[in-house]
Amino acid sequence: MTLTEKAWKIFNESINDYHTTDNVNAEIKNPYPSDTLDHLLYRKNWIDTVQWHLEDIIRDPEIDPVEALSLKRWIDKSNQERTDMVEYIDSWFLNQFQSVEANPNAKINTESPAWAIDRFSILSLKVYHMKEESEREDASFEHQEKSKEKLSVLLEQKEDLSTAIEDLISDFKAGIKKMKVYKQMKMYNDEDFNPVLYKK
Repeated sequence: MTLTEKAWKIFNESINDYHTTDNVNAEIKNPYPSDTLDHLLYRKNWIDTVQWHLEDIIRDPEIDPVEALSLKRWIDKSNQERTDMVEYIDSWFLNQFQSVEANPNAKINTESPAWAIDRFSILSLKVYHMKEESEREDASFEHQEKSKEKLSVLLEQKEDLSTAIEDLISDFKAGIKKMKVYKQMKMYNDEDFNPVLYKK
C-alpha cells in the first residue's frame, strides 16, 4: 500500500468515526499507536473534520452572537492545532529522509510533504460531503446531478494529488529534491507578537 493509499484509508476511517456521532464535542479515539505516522494522520484528519463542521455551524444566519464568538475562538484554536500537526508530520518525514544524500543540484519543493497531505486530508472531506450531497433524498434532481459532477472533479483531483505526493516522496528518496521545512511562525495567536494582545 502506498503512502497516499494508506492516508486516504485512514482519513476516511477518521471521517466515518466522527460521523457515528456527528458531534463536534465527540472524544477522539485514535486507534493507532502514538509513535506512528498513522496516528498523526488520523489525528490530523480528525482536527480537519471537526473544523469542517464548526465552519458549517458558524454560518448559521440565526446563530447567537455570543455563541458565534465562542466558535470563532474554537476555530482559531483548531487552526493552530492543524498547523502544529502538519509540523509534526513534516518532522516525521525529515527523520525518514535524514540519511539521504541530496544531489548537488537538488531543488526545494514549493510545499512540504505534510502540507500536501494537509490538502489531501481536506480533499477527503470534500469527497465525503459531496458524495453525501449527490445522494441527498430531500434535494432536487438538479442538485444531485450538479453534486455528482463536482464529485467527479474532486475524485480526479484525488488521483492527481496522490500522484504528485508519491512523486515528491520518490524525489526525496532519490535525492532529486531536498527537504527543508520552515515553521509557520503564526503571529496573531502569540501574545508576544500580536499588538492587540501585548498592548493589553
